[in-house]
Amino acid sequence: MYCVRNVTEDLFWVGGNDHRLELFENIHPIPRGVSYNSYLMMDEKTALFDTVDWSIARQFLENIEQVLQGRDLDYLIINHMEPDHGASIEEIILRYPNVKLVSTEKAYMMMHQFGFDIDRVEQIEVKEGDTLSLGKHNIAFVEIPMVHWPEAMVSYALTDNILFSADAFGSFIALDGKLFADEVDFDRDWLDEARRYFTNIVGKYGTFVQMALKKASTLPIEIICPLHGPVWRKDLGYILDKYDKWSRYEPEEKGVLIAYASMYGNTEFAAQSLASKLCERGVTNVHVYDVSNTHVSYLISETFRLSHVVLASVTYNLGIYPVMHNYLMDMKALNVQNRTFAVIENGTWAPKSGDLIEEFLDEEMKFIDVLSGRVTLASALNEDKEIDLDNLADAIADSVKGIE
Repeated sequence: MYCVRNVTEDLFWVGGNDHRLELFENIHPIPRGVSYNSYLMMDEKTALFDTVDWSIARQFLENIEQVLQGRDLDYLIINHMEPDHGASIEEIILRYPNVKLVSTEKAYMMMHQFGFDIDRVEQIEVKEGDTLSLGKHNIAFVEIPMVHWPEAMVSYALTDNILFSADAFGSFIALDGKLFADEVDFDRDWLDEARRYFTNIVGKYGTFVQMALKKASTLPIEIICPLHGPVWRKDLGYILDKYDKWSRYEPEEKGVLIAYASMYGNTEFAAQSLASKLCERGVTNVHVYDVSNTHVSYLISETFRLSHVVLASVTYNLGIYPVMHNYLMDMKALNVQNRTFAVIENGTWAPKSGDLIEEFLDEEMKFIDVLSGRVTLASALNEDKEIDLDNLADAIADSVKGIE
């Protein structure tokens, strides 16, 4: 059986959903699943925009067969050949041996590296500014390298102003019948997962995303068709604004993320106490996470969302607690910047984590401010350190409120 939906009169979504996969790219939890989107344009010539992960290939092939209604497939346009999208390329070639592939030079090189058997069909190599006519629909190609692989491009259907955006503007979460962003409460139910997708998958390449957004600003885009998540046909400015902020590493909100690493609960208590003190000072957009049981992809997403980050860590073998260190390494790898940090350290005999955290922030990261007034605990928060925690709460609250 098939499961397709119309995007426009001539364009069909022929992708599918995966609720069985636990880890996207074998690293990021996806408890609400993920969609793999593919689109089929029906015109004088037929064109399929990207394929899907092998896990849903059977459904995908049945969807294509239903839409084609016995017609042949003329073109397979490959905007992004990463295996979660390119895994079914060979199957398309087997079923439609007259198909012509359309992609970039780098994409073909990578397909050969992965061992894709593509040489039995014609390969059309396109670059920035090239076009392809399907009949009434003309497709233009725009290169967007490093969003988030070097071979990536987007396709733009000039007749209907449709952007096939590859991995840009994507999101975790399976579609489950919904196709369009206006069919869900995106801000309530999808935004966090869209942010987590961007920040962990594309976040490192903000400069390249900015370049892609500048190219997109020259096009009268009316519909955005990403390879994961819902299609955008209304309020495009909403998601474009989010991508602009995220790729410039600007916080979405003034607020505080408190990430703590605690062995026996004492550092956790200090983190919770600080959260209460901030709320008493009128800063209520406060979010507390245990780095030991929160997957780092969620921490990174929250770090991109909020303006201030408090790192509260025990000292472990005279170093930073390992999971806190991993979080710092991910922040560095994903280019986190333009944030204000504060530090709480704990150690029973030799507190070292604070020095090491501040050294990391200063030497390994860019455009980071660290508030003075680090709190140093000896095993646990006690009365003589309460004033230090109050002072740190004052400094954070003033910074959040913009008080110099």
